[in-house]
Amino acid sequence: MMNFGEEFKYHRQKANLSQQELAKLIHTSQQNISRWEKNEVEPSISFCVILADFYGITVDELIGRSQ
Repeated sequence: MMNFGEEFKYHRQKANLSQQELAKLIHTSQQNISRWEKNEVEPSISFCVILADFYGITVDELIGRSQ
């Protein structure tokens, strides 16, 4: 099972997006994306919902809770 940051990175790379591209699309900074992927900080639940909707997955899938 991947950790939280690895799961974020997996979905970003699967969508073939750079950190900068994703940041622009969801209206945050590239630094936030980097910190989330490095497990330095966790995004707010509102960003988790935005990311899950963006990728077309559930929040559980986004954070690695479902198979």
